[in-house]
Amino acid sequence: MPRIYKPGKVAIVLQGRQAGKKVVIIKQLDEGTKERPYPHAIVAGIERYPLKVTKRMGSKKVAKRSKVKPFIKTVNYSHLFPTRYALELEGLKGVVGSETFKEVSQREDSKKQIKKLLEDRYTSGKNKWFFQALRF
Repeated sequence: MPRIYKPGKVAIVLQGRQAGKKVVIIKQLDEGTKERPYPHAIVAGIERYPLKVTKRMGSKKVAKRSKVKPFIKTVNYSHLFPTRYALELEGLKGVVGSETFKEVSQREDSKKQIKKLLEDRYTSGKNKWFFQALRF
């Protein structure tokens, strides 16, 4: 069976609190682990997308509306829908690992780093499709 979920691949969450949100695969675990004996992936996604910005808005308002709220999660493969797109974020690979979820402070630190990476990507204007909510 070909490996569909590779690091950097964009997918859509189908079940749960973040259903309908876009995520990036950080690490895939095809065989599973002792705690989670099913195939799953560690993903980072956008919980709250940035709002629309116009030319008339001031820099303070633009900065506030350009904020992104990220989330990190382990998701079962059956709850992910793969897309043909990939997002190249070099900094994401070292930020989140399986030990990140054991400690709350580690989780918060990795969320802050992911937030910074995603906001930098958004302000640079690359991958605009990733920062827009799905309309359905």
